Amino acid sequence: MKNRNEELKRKLKKAASISLCAVLAGGLAAGTYTGVNYLTGYEQSVQAASEDKVELLKSEKKSDDSKDDSKDESTAKGSLDVSDIVEETMPSIVSITTKSVEEVQSYYGMFGQYGAYAPEQREVQGSGSGIIIGKNDSELLIATNYHVVEGAETLSVGFCDSTACEAKVKGYDSEKDLAVVAVSLDDIDSDTMDAITVATIGNSDDLKVGAQVVAIGNALGYGQSVTTGIVSAKNRQLNSDDTVGDYDSDSNSATNLIQTDAAINPGNSGGALLNMNGEVVGINSAKLASTEVEGIGYAIAISDVTDTLESLMNEETRDKVDNHGVLGITVQSVDSEVSEAYGVPEGVLVRDVTEGGAADKAGIEAKSIITKFAGKTVTTKEQLVDFLSYYEPGEDVELTIEVPDGKGYKEETVTVTLGENTNTQSTDSKDNGDGQGSSQDDNLLEDWENNEGGAGLQYGEGWN
Repeated sequence: MKNRNEELKRKLKKAASISLCAVLAGGLAAGTYTGVNYLTGYEQSVQAASEDKVELLKSEKKSDDSKDDSKDESTAKGSLDVSDIVEETMPSIVSITTKSVEEVQSYYGMFGQYGAYAPEQREVQGSGSGIIIGKNDSELLIATNYHVVEGAETLSVGFCDSTACEAKVKGYDSEKDLAVVAVSLDDIDSDTMDAITVATIGNSDDLKVGAQVVAIGNALGYGQSVTTGIVSAKNRQLNSDDTVGDYDSDSNSATNLIQTDAAINPGNSGGALLNMNGEVVGINSAKLASTEVEGIGYAIAISDVTDTLESLMNEETRDKVDNHGVLGITVQSVDSEVSEAYGVPEGVLVRDVTEGGAADKAGIEAKSIITKFAGKTVTTKEQLVDFLSYYEPGEDVELTIEVPDGKGYKEETVTVTLGENTNTQSTDSKDNGDGQGSSQDDNLLEDWENNEGGAGLQYGEGWN
């Protein structure tokens, strides 16, 4: 009887311990919104790179370490308290505030002159998170999601000491939902530089399902907050129809995601998902929002995008120009559906080439497909227009194109000297792109099915 009582006491004690852990974790996750910024290295101050190329600060731990060494390190560092990790990494996390202008239909606008549509322009403010990932001779470099900065007219970065500075988008990859933001070092005072740190990048391939993770970010735009949870699953991807599937490494557009039950909320986008060593293993990006779903968020697996981030970190920082250069072509997007159905490269199809224009002089012909602009992947006409908005007439730009070659395509690289935009209408118009034409859209998939994929078809958002 005595033995039974002792056994019952042990079980009750164990159950109480588990319940307490569940309450603490639930309370922490419920009170926070994650949009974690890149982690800083432990006691690692911001220093300029010693070489011209800026690189990420990576963990010294190798993925091929022996199992015994891994266990030893897990015992040494994996037992860190969440508060210790937050204290060490918070200086590498920033908040990002954006301002953009969008057209909205007001009540009075519905009754414009002659019943015409009369939209109003309204300034909209957004918020997100970022991670300090490096520094060059003149700029502090911060990683975030592309959707955080997309369409922003102005950017502001807030640091851990409550100071803020204006920032610019240095580069982005919309397919991977990544962007790098730059802040001029001249705008950051010495006290702030002493307070902030560079995040240490871990290895997401080493993560195990069930491992504890921490998320830090500008949840709901209220300021930095912390949530914690576990790795629920690995190798996920979000499909084009917003469903979740297994990661397809052969897909050019798929992004490898980590699934976690750490709370990911609006404003957490661009923040960091950290392992228990205080290293960035993911960039918080999305969550499933439904009354039927709870505790399913996603972070971009950091090991799959380190090369992309380093490439973006080393791009030339540019400002948008009032009168950008043009290519002298009419185009249409070749999306993944068309690409898969007809075996053509994904990118931007050249539908027509203006005689004597920039593309014509560079030898680009109709039916070619533009896949890269100045080294950046192009998948839509909107992307191409946006890239052009940073380049003035007369500048040379390198394009990667796929040219029809019998039954297939061959890749070529051409240098185009951008022409001058002679269109009298506003170059900011979404209907006009950087040239003239109708705003009517046509369906490329239908065109290909009707064997009408050649040159001569008019498309609304082309270039002059």
